[in-house]
Amino acid sequence: MSFTERINDYDWNKIESCIYNKTAKDVEIALGKTRPSIDDFMAMVSPAAEPYLEQMAILSQRYTRQRYGNIIQFYVPLYLTNSCINHCVYCGFNHDNDIRRIILTDEQILREVEAIKRMGDFQHILLVTGENPRDAGVDYIENAIRLVKPYFSSISIEVQPLKEAEYKQLADAGLNAVYCYQETYNKSRYKVYHPKGMKSKFGWRLDGFDRMGKAGIHKIGLGVLIGLEDWRTDAAMMALHLQYLQKTYWQTKYAISFPRMRPHEGKDFQPNVVMTDKQLAQIIFAYRIFDHDLEMTLSTRENAVFRDNMIGLGITSLSAGSKTDPGGYAVYTDELEQFSVNDSRTPSAVLQSVKNHGYEVVWKDWDLSLQ
Repeated sequence: MSFTERINDYDWNKIESCIYNKTAKDVEIALGKTRPSIDDFMAMVSPAAEPYLEQMAILSQRYTRQRYGNIIQFYVPLYLTNSCINHCVYCGFNHDNDIRRIILTDEQILREVEAIKRMGDFQHILLVTGENPRDAGVDYIENAIRLVKPYFSSISIEVQPLKEAEYKQLADAGLNAVYCYQETYNKSRYKVYHPKGMKSKFGWRLDGFDRMGKAGIHKIGLGVLIGLEDWRTDAAMMALHLQYLQKTYWQTKYAISFPRMRPHEGKDFQPNVVMTDKQLAQIIFAYRIFDHDLEMTLSTRENAVFRDNMIGLGITSLSAGSKTDPGGYAVYTDELEQFSVNDSRTPSAVLQSVKNHGYEVVWKDWDLSLQ
């Protein structure tokens, strides 16, 4: 049974109620366990856990250091296109937005790579596209992977959900990891935010993670967009999904992200939920205590102070020097960003900050560096 079928057994409202009814005693029991259960995880992301943040931070730091030492991984995103057929109400690439649509050519992709390499010795690149299967589909993505492969030791993608055979095709071309965000696990509300386009198909997107697992993708990245639905409930649903994937595709590595909504083109939609820095720290600590091996990423959506404060406290990967518009490093330096970057420091400045916290940087993928 796939998770797309299993999710029907989980009642969003009941899970939400369970989380908000957790007590201080439940939190203390959860923090006393080496391997907390899903129920314990719900306690750790509940309002009852907020007075325990310092204790959670200590545990999160301990487990992170035990598994990852004093190392932080750097990666860089490369946006290949902002062309998109979807109508996501929160995204700058929304099909209805009157913006210039760009699909990078081979020559432009290589110019972007050259600019990235001048910023730092990045070995892990994340290729990002809008969802346009006709003009920037699997063949275009495969070509981009083959173009950048000589310059990077690890290649990840964040693109539209693909068929199992297409994931295998990209893996054969040199793909290491796939990141795909369900955005929210609230099935009854999902289409409010994704009214038209392929992304409006909740089941197709959710089932994509099973297709990745069956295709033998080395690492799968999950995430929810903070700002759509209750973040505590979405976090618990993602933990259930993660646990299912780990049991079903046990040879695969897993990573998660916690993107908070940022300003974007098309101002009509405003976040339904605002997560504070303390609450983001809480979800990071909770996930690290729940899963000691999990990779956790913090992008330049977050401000420099918060990112610095999270070094060693659960986060294992940081982006640096990011541009969120296609061609933003060298080709089109003044075009539309998908979202506003909140940490605009150079990679060297982020590197120095990591070192100031007593940590070292690896410029390539975690799994490849630890094997």
